[in-house]
Amino acid sequence: MTSLFQRHQLGELTLPNRVVMAPMTRVRAAAGGLATPSMATYYAQRATAGLIVSEGVQPSLIGQSNPGTPGLHTEEQQASWQPVTDAVHANGGRIFAQLMHGGRVSHPDTTGMRPVGPSAVPAVGDVFTPTGPQPAPVPRALETSEVPEHARSYADAARRAVGAGFDGVELHGANGYLISQFLSSNANLRTDGYGGSVAHRIRFAVEAVSETVEAVGAAHTGIRLSPGGTFWGVRESDVTELYTALLGELARLELAYVHLEATADEEVLVALRRAWPGNLVMNPVVPMGPKQTGRSEADHWLGLGADLISFGRAFIANPDLVERLRTGVPVAPVDEATYYQGGDAGYLTYPAHQYSA
Repeated sequence: MTSLFQRHQLGELTLPNRVVMAPMTRVRAAAGGLATPSMATYYAQRATAGLIVSEGVQPSLIGQSNPGTPGLHTEEQQASWQPVTDAVHANGGRIFAQLMHGGRVSHPDTTGMRPVGPSAVPAVGDVFTPTGPQPAPVPRALETSEVPEHARSYADAARRAVGAGFDGVELHGANGYLISQFLSSNANLRTDGYGGSVAHRIRFAVEAVSETVEAVGAAHTGIRLSPGGTFWGVRESDVTELYTALLGELARLELAYVHLEATADEEVLVALRRAWPGNLVMNPVVPMGPKQTGRSEADHWLGLGADLISFGRAFIANPDLVERLRTGVPVAPVDEATYYQGGDAGYLTYPAHQYSA
């Protein structure tokens, strides 16, 4: 039986354990999408994870989903991340940047621009704006000639990420954001080469990943996916066929990993594990749900063939989560009211357990 605390080779990185800190939006960036000293402390506190994946980072201004999120599309933003990656590395950690283009999940009040998407179909629900939640607007459907530049935006941000000291990048292809919108059968109503058939709906994802691999190398590139997920109103027909086809194309690129969320039945996810020949990161609990990933869920998925297990909310209140899992010390509860409030309270104020010598 694979242990959560065994070493694992991930691309060019040797991970000391199989615990991954999942990407989580915390909206603590400074004006202009800059990373801050508090963010450096936050990630460095959690550097005992085998791998940290950062919060979603917009690869372009039009790709920004929420106010208060950081970017990687300007020189100033790139420079602001260097102290963060330095702090993680000084504490012995490894960190990938998650690149997240919000697509239609955005608002003009946040970016100054009308959001874009594969089709002029709005997301379901209210989006965050500087003045509070507002209904998701109808996005502008991208012209066929515009689509490649948005695929390239991930690669451009990846170059900046590596330039800022990140060990690699994870493309956010999940949870109803731009890549997920192209995979969708109800957000993507296109009739050109990027919509309709499974082969066409996976095209944007494959192009974005291919551009990124060319920019920073396959060993420094991963992708996160949510098969069958319904975030922001997306729906996917033929989930197993869709993701088997996508993983088949991605397998040729020899990525560092694929990161799956448990948004489909276990049978489907196990089939996708078999379809993917490389490293698999499994996130066993659906994001935004009531349950947190624990040791039992981690062990279950390691037994089913996952290589690494990602933990989300448990890392917020437990900077020493790896040691808590190792020793059986109870996982501390998180104060959900401080998720997005800004400031250091509920961000840097969770203590590590005092372990006996």
